[in-house]
Amino acid sequence: MAMTDVLSAEDIKKAVGAFSAAESFNYKKFFEMVGLKKKSPEDVRKVFHILDKDRSGFIEEEELKFVLKGFTPEGRDLSDKETKALLAAGDKDGDGKIGADEFATLVAES
Repeated sequence: MAMTDVLSAEDIKKAVGAFSAAESFNYKKFFEMVGLKKKSPEDVRKVFHILDKDRSGFIEEEELKFVLKGFTPEGRDLSDKETKALLAAGDKDGDGKIGADEFATLVAES
């Protein structure tokens, strides 16, 4: 499954482009711009599974670094600071990774 099966290619391009500058990533604005916030819980879960590259059932810190590339190959890598901030926002149980339910909560809070 491709990200464009769930989200519009135009929205993805705009959202990723808006955060192309280093240290500019804001997950709340990004999820809104990309259209994820308006999606059904089922679609949010599909996006989670696309971002969970190693299919572990979690998005670990290493995968978060490449979250924008998960939406489009043209996306940039997040900085360590941005990655840690995203992990801190999403990791509600403190286990160092984001599960599907935590991801859904993160999107809903944005």
